[in-house]
Amino acid sequence: MANDLQVFADYYQIHVLDEGSDAGLGEVWTEQALLDGLGVAHDALVIGTAVNVDVAVRVDLLGGEPGGDSSEFDHVVEASLHVPSGCLVVMGCTDYLPEAPRFEAPAGWIRVRASRRNLASAVRADIESDESSETIEQLRLQAWAAPQTAPQIIRRWSRPAA
Repeated sequence: MANDLQVFADYYQIHVLDEGSDAGLGEVWTEQALLDGLGVAHDALVIGTAVNVDVAVRVDLLGGEPGGDSSEFDHVVEASLHVPSGCLVVMGCTDYLPEAPRFEAPAGWIRVRASRRNLASAVRADIESDESSETIEQLRLQAWAAPQTAPQIIRRWSRPAA
C-alpha cells in the first residue's frame, strides 16, 4: 500500500509517530540527530530534511523488509518505532495533529526506513524547490513489522559547503 503526500517540512523536519504519542521531540532533535537526519523517541521519529518548504513524501506500508536500493537515494536512515495504536501519523512539525494523514500499520514495533533524494537540487533551489518535480526533495518512508533494533544510518549525505 503506497500513499503520496506533500508535507510542509517546517524547521527542516517531518514527524512520523504513533497516533497516541506524546513524545517531546525537541529533546531528541540534538546536534547529532541534525547531522544524521534522524531523531528517535519510543513512539515517534523526526526525519530531517534539506529544505524548509514542502517535500514530496511517499508512504509504503510493507509486509516485510524491503530490498536494498539505497544507491538510488542521497540519504537513508532506519529506526524502530513503537505503534501500539496501529495508526501511523506523518506530518510536518507545525501541522495540526488531528488533521494529519494517518495510515494503518501493524500494532507494536515497526521498522521505518526513510530514504531521501534530490537533495542537492532542492538545496540549490531553496525556497522555490517545491515548485518543480526536478527540484523538490523526495522522502520515501517504508514501514514494516519488525522487532526493535538500534537506529542505523545506511547512507549519509552532507550539505555542500556554501
